[in-house]
Amino acid sequence: MRRSFYSWLMTQRNPVAANEVQTFANGAFYDQQFPKQSDDFDEISRHLEENASYLHSVTIFDEAWAEYLASEN
Repeated sequence: MRRSFYSWLMTQRNPVAANEVQTFANGAFYDQQFPKQSDDFDEISRHLEENASYLHSVTIFDEAWAEYLASEN
């Protein structure tokens, strides 16, 4: 069983946010409704589209998801 996307994303946090994935991770950290236990693309994507004003573009999520999958294989 792979770890949740949120768990992976938290490894990307960076207080100075050098890139968009790090900025996304910083914002997700403060998102109380983020599906923290999920590894389901559709569930997380739906949450981000409906609730994540801190995510400026869904392509950032797509990039982060690709990195997540690569790290789990």
